[in-house]
Amino acid sequence: MQLHISPSLRHVTVLPSKGVKEFIKVKVVSRRLSYRVLVYSLLAFMLFRFTFLLTAVNTIHEESKCSGIGCLGRKIGPRILGRQPEPKVPDVIYQVLEQPADQTDIELRPEIPQTLEDLIAEFKGDKPDPKTFAVKLKAMVTQLEQRTRTAKIQEYFYRHVASSSIPKELNCLDLVLANEHSTNANARLQLPSPELVPALVDNSLFHFVLASDNVLAASVVASSLVKNSFHPEKVVLHVITDRKTYSPMQAWFSLHPLAPAIIEVKGLHHFDWLTKGKVPVLEAMEKDQKARSQFRGGSSAIVANKTEKPRIIAAKLQALSPKYNSLMNHIRIYLPELFPSLNKVVFLDDDVVIQTDMSSLWDIDMNGKVNGAVETCRGEDKYVMSKRFKSYLNFSHPLIAKNFDPNECAWAYGMNIFDLEAWRRTNISQTYHHWLEENLKSDLSLWQLGTLPPGLIAFHGHVHAIDPFWHMLGLGYQDNTSIADAESAGVVHFNGRAKPWLDIAFPQLRPLWTKYVDFSDKIIKSCHIRAH
Repeated sequence: MQLHISPSLRHVTVLPSKGVKEFIKVKVVSRRLSYRVLVYSLLAFMLFRFTFLLTAVNTIHEESKCSGIGCLGRKIGPRILGRQPEPKVPDVIYQVLEQPADQTDIELRPEIPQTLEDLIAEFKGDKPDPKTFAVKLKAMVTQLEQRTRTAKIQEYFYRHVASSSIPKELNCLDLVLANEHSTNANARLQLPSPELVPALVDNSLFHFVLASDNVLAASVVASSLVKNSFHPEKVVLHVITDRKTYSPMQAWFSLHPLAPAIIEVKGLHHFDWLTKGKVPVLEAMEKDQKARSQFRGGSSAIVANKTEKPRIIAAKLQALSPKYNSLMNHIRIYLPELFPSLNKVVFLDDDVVIQTDMSSLWDIDMNGKVNGAVETCRGEDKYVMSKRFKSYLNFSHPLIAKNFDPNECAWAYGMNIFDLEAWRRTNISQTYHHWLEENLKSDLSLWQLGTLPPGLIAFHGHVHAIDPFWHMLGLGYQDNTSIADAESAGVVHFNGRAKPWLDIAFPQLRPLWTKYVDFSDKIIKSCHIRAH
């Protein structure tokens, strides 16, 4: 029996031994990299080992002429009838298999059989020596484990590169817009215009906040929000971006106004309190960066590690993602300070698409709570909607175990209603900062990467569950969601690595996003941005 994992990780094939008519072949038909490839490869591997060992035992007892199913029947049958099976596996086989594998010996040994048929052929004729048989069997299985491990690590690495890199089309868009900003007066208009500035603090309007350094993604959020609004003249979208993206972002919304909606574009450098003095998140991010640099060593060094488990390597690769050390990822914790005159805002991630009018969110009674969010521990999709505190926090750490319930329902970032008046009466922001410090003191061991875990802690007891209609999750890490179900949601969220602007996006879900991109636009066309 052979297990073959193709170099592209698009095929996993199990070829059986003689006498078995069928074979298992798992084909990944899409161009993306999927966790299912890993799952199927492991499944195939376990099937291989089971049948391999069963046939190996048959061989050692001179039963190689029977089929695997037949031999299994002869072994299990007597047990069912109350009798002990006759043959026993020699103890020497267990002794050899339990000894630590010598990696160097395995790598340098050219005579390791590559298939089960090769192994059987070596022991046909004379009665085989059990120890020699066990040594070769162990070498084959160890070599297979090494190859499977390498394939898994390659998949993690390719997925990391694909999700972390900036597509050349998006880089082109930033450059073209930056040029427009410097050469075209119409691309650097004040946003909003002076006569509309009072609307930025008018609590009778619907205020949305979007933090993004991705112009194309921000344009889709804005376009989908305004186009689906029953009252676009009451929509105010506050776009916050970083210094390097400010000029391209301002140029885009200057050249592509969404009137009668009001768009404000501000850079982080426009908030004096955020750039001067002590800002706890910035201090924590600096320490976080130093702490992560201790185990990074670059992606090449991480992948080259021969001893760590693939899941540990995957976590370290994930830590290299720029978003984990970006203030844009923490900005929501400063909403009360960013918008001191507003009472309520809806915060949107830049990988969401709005598919309905959002004004009724302002009619939801939050019952004094601060954060209106969709819970993620219940729902039809058990893969996406099965998240509890234990999914994010490390309950093996006494500090977490002492303060929280592992089975408490988690909730999602991406589309949240924040009652800023209620927030200002709490210590949520201070709690957030405190736990960031605790995580640093604990060597980043309190939770998984990202800003949701400290958010779960900071907003603990301050969350009001809203209807799941308002936030469908998981479109960026699984493709089980049907188009019909996704289209029936108020907001869809491409959270995960497979962002809709990347080549690794799920092709059947991408149209939900691309429908809000004008591919006939001159700037879009100049950067060869296409619907794929």
